[in-house]
Amino acid sequence: MSEHSTNPASGPLIGINVIEFGGIGPGPLCSMLLSDAGAKVLRLDRQQPSGLGVPRSQDYDVQRRGRQSLAIDLKDPNAKQVILKLIDNADAVLDPFRPGTLEKLGLGPDALMARNPRLVITRITGWGQTGPLARSAGHDINYLSISGILAAIGPKDSRPYPPLNVVADMGAGAMFSAFGTLAAIISARDTGKGQVIDSAMCDGSAYLASGMFGLYEEGNYELQRESNILDGGAPFYRTYETADGAYMAIGAVERKFFDLALEKLGIDGSIWADHRNKTLWPEMQIQLEAVFASKTRDQWCVIFEGSDACVSPVLNFDEATSYPHNVARNNLPTVNGVRQPGPTPVFLGTPGAIQFPPPKFGEHSEVALSDWGFDAAEVDALKEQGIIGTDGYSQNI
Repeated sequence: MSEHSTNPASGPLIGINVIEFGGIGPGPLCSMLLSDAGAKVLRLDRQQPSGLGVPRSQDYDVQRRGRQSLAIDLKDPNAKQVILKLIDNADAVLDPFRPGTLEKLGLGPDALMARNPRLVITRITGWGQTGPLARSAGHDINYLSISGILAAIGPKDSRPYPPLNVVADMGAGAMFSAFGTLAAIISARDTGKGQVIDSAMCDGSAYLASGMFGLYEEGNYELQRESNILDGGAPFYRTYETADGAYMAIGAVERKFFDLALEKLGIDGSIWADHRNKTLWPEMQIQLEAVFASKTRDQWCVIFEGSDACVSPVLNFDEATSYPHNVARNNLPTVNGVRQPGPTPVFLGTPGAIQFPPPKFGEHSEVALSDWGFDAAEVDALKEQGIIGTDGYSQNI
């Protein structure tokens, strides 16, 4: 077992058992979310890292935290029986592979649900299980590009900018997959019947943009970037450079907040009676740019902090860790020397917990199999056949 410090599982999902086929992107974050809320999650890792995704040191791959790692050779025909026995005690399986991958291994939904009819199988893909692109490769930026979102982000006179991979991968992929998994588990406990969930990042991305689609259908959204209230076009919803080269963000959409922001900026708001009149936006932006540039970010923070003006400093990842509000909420704790986001949302009655840091690949193989119903002789046989890895190893992936 790891020498890492551990916390007992805590949260509203205690008693829920999940098998995670190891992948990248949304699958790990979905599993982290479930683990932080108390679920028992077993991650099935490859016996050698795949090299997919963004390279990182394993100790800093925080999305792998909080669950046991079993290194197993899924291509070994005998691995199928190991997986099927694990399924006996599982509520859900998270499948991050392209459509048809589990079927090729003899572990498709029919095989798994024949073993456990109450099983929930969440299939997490970019394009979904059906459609012309279903079996194609892709990443966050691609799913955003076909959903209309990418075209809406960035400056008017330049190219669209990808918003890291937090929208399609982590929002549309991980969060909808977690929601779908839990909803289906509730249904299975009521009906005795599991089901398959087709969780596609392209679908979820469009869903996240429901409000924008509604505005567009109404005729109240311009397709050109920086031409709308929420895309940086409105002077009261954008960022401004300060005297020290930093930035402040303003989100004063409602008139009462805008008036307060102008008051603190020392601007007479009566000259802009209708702040949503787009003909006034160029003039407003010029004045706001000049005023924000007259003081440093820290000076503006003193003026705006705690007010209803909806003005805040633009912080980088390093600065965010020491920002007083974040510190007060302890939402970026340090675990084994690594600063990382803490469990969220916060359950006041059954608080969640980070159970332990990211494990080495295969670190828990023997212990995990024992926890999931295998006896010592079975574990020894699997070791001897090379179906499972048991030493655990750490390297960049």
